[in-house]
Amino acid sequence: MTQAQTQRAAVILAAGKGTRMKSALPKVMHAVGGRPMMDWSIALARETGCARIVAVVHPSQYGLIAHLAAAHPDVAIAFQDPPQGTGHAVRCAEAALEGFEGELAVLYGDSPLVPAPVIADLFAGVAGGAALGVLGFEAADPGLYGRLITNAAGDLDAIVEAREASPDQLKVRICNSGVMAGRAKDMFRLLQKITNSNAKGEYYLTDLVGLVRAEGGRCALVTASEDDLIGCDSKADLAEAEAIFQARRRAALMEAGVTLVAPETVFVSFDTEIAADVVVEPNVVFGPGVTVAAGARIKAFSHLEGAVVGEGCEIGPFARLRPGTVLAAGVRIGNFVETKNTAMGEGAKANHLAYLGDGMIGAGANIGAGTIFCNYDGFLKHQTNVGAGAFVGSNSALVAPVSIGDGAYVGAGSVITKDVPGDALAVARAQQMTREGWAKSFRTKKAAEKAAKGKKGD
Repeated sequence: MTQAQTQRAAVILAAGKGTRMKSALPKVMHAVGGRPMMDWSIALARETGCARIVAVVHPSQYGLIAHLAAAHPDVAIAFQDPPQGTGHAVRCAEAALEGFEGELAVLYGDSPLVPAPVIADLFAGVAGGAALGVLGFEAADPGLYGRLITNAAGDLDAIVEAREASPDQLKVRICNSGVMAGRAKDMFRLLQKITNSNAKGEYYLTDLVGLVRAEGGRCALVTASEDDLIGCDSKADLAEAEAIFQARRRAALMEAGVTLVAPETVFVSFDTEIAADVVVEPNVVFGPGVTVAAGARIKAFSHLEGAVVGEGCEIGPFARLRPGTVLAAGVRIGNFVETKNTAMGEGAKANHLAYLGDGMIGAGANIGAGTIFCNYDGFLKHQTNVGAGAFVGSNSALVAPVSIGDGAYVGAGSVITKDVPGDALAVARAQQMTREGWAKSFRTKKAAEKAAKGKKGD
């Protein structure tokens, strides 16, 4: 069977309680780069050709189960209750993979940064005749990690737990990540032989190596960097993984031609796309779902999420682009402007202090300072349409649903509740009244009242 024809599957272990996270949220649902760690592992499985994926969870993880059902309906769910170790967890997935005889990878839901090429190398080792492929890393501080003991050929002979290792074995710096791959049929057969005769009374997946070697099989060793294999058991681990992810993505963006004025202050998400010749000023956050085209400038202290920014746009400073924002080329969004579910045509601008929600704004339109799209009536959202070349004066409220025609003007301070035809002027405010000398007489009167009150108090 060729590599292209080989079926692949993945079992993702995610039933751990994650008590060190000290959170009601399941451990694997905590995010790195704006993406739940579980989703990183699912994406890794897909990227490495796994057509079948089984998530092993605990029945109490309601949030995780609901997320899998909604976001990944093709991922099978197997329950581990009660948890009895990693070997037991993989066995819990066996029924969901009934009839599958291809290659199987065991992944972890709390390891978000594992690179696809090393999983591909594990599969390649199995395809090349190894009974098992194991992923290891060289640890800066091996500590209590299990040591990977190799033979002269560089293949894996044994996994030795630190507490059981000899002094010489403790000198080994290549440690076990827990990730492995093999032929599913053989792995499940050998898992039946694993016992829980150990201090924790658990069934260890690592015992597969000894069983394979006892049958004369070969175990291939693949290594990755320690950063690649970071597991997140605590909020401190999560922060470390986030820092690694951000540093790598910033470096990749700059290598691709993006200018980050202060890279360490810019935060991106797993799917952030920024073209060459974009300038990103300090303290900018890109949430999930952002695309920025060439030549745009994102000024300091701006927050973007679920937004498409066209070529040559200028955003911020202190701008907030929320999901559904689509900006054509040359749009300008200034300080303290918030957009949501709004499209702006080429060259349109809103330079100051505006809320633009659920709108369509035509090319070249100008939205004045303090303009509000009043899109919500307490029950439903409604649309505001501003035509091409229209001018909306400062401090205006457009009460949706409402349309401003092409080239129309809205006078400053207006509350617009009815459609405005193209090229028309709409002014909706009380008529100005001026009384000459009123202010002077008012001040005189009030000064006298204050003086009289002061004497009475004496």
